[in-house]
Amino acid sequence: MIRAGVAIVDITPPAGLPLSGFAARTLPATGANDPLTVRALAVNDTAMVVADVIGLHGKMSARIRGRCALPDAHVIISALHNHGGPVSMAGRLTIDTDKAYLQRLEDACVEAIDRAFAAQRPATLSVGPGNDPDIARNRRHGDGPVDRALPLLRVRDANGDMIAVMTGYACHPVVLGADNRLWTADYPHYVRAALETAYPGAAALFVTGCVGDANTGHSAHASISLAANPDRSFAAAKRIGEAIAEAALQAPEHPLGAHVAVYEAEVALPFEPRETETPAQLAARWQSERTEAAPAQAALLDAWIHWAQTIALEPAVPLRGRVCVLDWGGMPIIGLPGEIFAATALDLRAAHGPGPAFIAGFAEDNPGYIPPRQEYAFGGYEVDEAHRYYGQPASFAPGCAEALADTAVVLLKKTQSDRR
Repeated sequence: MIRAGVAIVDITPPAGLPLSGFAARTLPATGANDPLTVRALAVNDTAMVVADVIGLHGKMSARIRGRCALPDAHVIISALHNHGGPVSMAGRLTIDTDKAYLQRLEDACVEAIDRAFAAQRPATLSVGPGNDPDIARNRRHGDGPVDRALPLLRVRDANGDMIAVMTGYACHPVVLGADNRLWTADYPHYVRAALETAYPGAAALFVTGCVGDANTGHSAHASISLAANPDRSFAAAKRIGEAIAEAALQAPEHPLGAHVAVYEAEVALPFEPRETETPAQLAARWQSERTEAAPAQAALLDAWIHWAQTIALEPAVPLRGRVCVLDWGGMPIIGLPGEIFAATALDLRAAHGPGPAFIAGFAEDNPGYIPPRQEYAFGGYEVDEAHRYYGQPASFAPGCAEALADTAVVLLKKTQSDRR
């Protein structure tokens, strides 16, 4: 048997702090619909962590890993990427951060890891593929790829009682739109609540997959609106979350082994400008457009103008991206930084072969969208525009997604070789 423990730490901010996730939304939170948390599952000397925020800065993640009780290379820290959470990354997403809250978030991540590790007891792991809930849609192409995998990991103690369950799905946690002003983990909250109802006493984790081009069916530009939409409501989030949980619970239980290992590597992620005008020309054009723009569009243009006058003038130094693979008894958990597309996830699943695997987007760092090479010809928000909102000097260069995937495949091969 291995040893496993789980912990949940509350990180719900007070009302009055700004929400992160929509440039069109400028008013602060008025309260909470559901609690925001950090959830950690520790298996032997490794841990998988999910924080209910839109993203973590790589510098913060490195500090968390360095401060916790486990070896710093043995932890994957990912973000849920809910758009009803607080500002969580200094210098990104155009809104000033609350330093006290950032420290609270960092401390909570360390606490969750340490508590999960301290709570460990003899356990067994099993995993199986859940049914396809048919929820996610490719938001860039009507017939585009979607990662339909829905693995369910069950962690039981020596008596057979459930300690934790973990599932993951590749659909943007953005059911709620820019009109929402309540803290919320979006549909994953309802997934976790349903799983915990099915297994009383167990803690549920939800791992957000490669959702860069996947949501429930609306375009990215549809979020530049403050209008209410019944398809983007708490009732819709509850319906979607419970449907995903029901599909996950259909997963059979295939026992996993006791071998636990971890592999990591760094990848250079260079930038490449997509704009053809100078920053000064862009700022002037956007300032002109702003004079007749609706309030939501004006808020977005304000973010872009700020980018053109500041961040666009900075040198585009390549970013270092961490790729990590946890091998839990023969099942891999792959952590990738940023907003990764479905095509990349499907390539990794093909390389892994049959059997469930977790792929965590937003792991360690969330510097923005990292599209596969073939998507650059189509442009759009994810390719041409989002880097301004994310506070990057330019878009990531073509080939970055492939470099991350190639590195992950090398690590996967090492896990398979070491198990023999």
